[in-house]
Amino acid sequence: MITEFSKGSTILVDKPLDWTSFDVVNKIRWCLKKKLNIKKIKVGHAGTLDPLATGLLVICIGAHTKRINELMAGVKVYTGKFLLGKTTPSYDLETEFDGEFPTAHITDSLIEQVRATFIGENQQIPPVFSAKKINGQRAYDIARSGKVVALESNDITINSLAIDPAKFPEIGFEVSCSKGTYIRSLASDFGKRLDSGATLIELRRIRSGEQLLEESKSVLEWIEFIQNSPL
Repeated sequence: MITEFSKGSTILVDKPLDWTSFDVVNKIRWCLKKKLNIKKIKVGHAGTLDPLATGLLVICIGAHTKRINELMAGVKVYTGKFLLGKTTPSYDLETEFDGEFPTAHITDSLIEQVRATFIGENQQIPPVFSAKKINGQRAYDIARSGKVVALESNDITINSLAIDPAKFPEIGFEVSCSKGTYIRSLASDFGKRLDSGATLIELRRIRSGEQLLEESKSVLEWIEFIQNSPL
């Protein structure tokens, strides 16, 4: 019954490319309001994904929005790719390449040495193109206005980091990390520790706490579920 579903549910969505997390929340909220013929319903997400990232987005509905902080606290697992030798201001493909760096000195052995330095507790500075707030303003709004953005580092933990250099200078990876870890910053820092540069070119979240991507549905599938469910 969709009425009971709307009172308190947690659903798993496979966020599509170029959608913001808010786009997904807004779409689910709009469909529920239309189906139930109501003006207001609580819908939120437990952990933002960038527009250029895909994968697991945990959506909380109704009374389950009270669980958002609890659900956000779990370990996150991502897969993806970063490109060595090039950088962008946003650390991903949201902005144009602005720097090129040498890669000829990078060997599999050096990549492994650098990979090992990330395991455990780390200090990480978020990307300037992020939703972090500085005196009430989003960092990305300040950055897009052309002003200098100064962000403080955060404590993060990298539980594991697997690297695949088979398609060098593209590097495939799978990382298990704590809440608050920016994979764009991880890619950028990896490039710097190789005395080069790097840009995140692909990102997919496959796990958030106990929630798994393989248990998710697409936005379209959830829309169809809502529309076709009995009241």
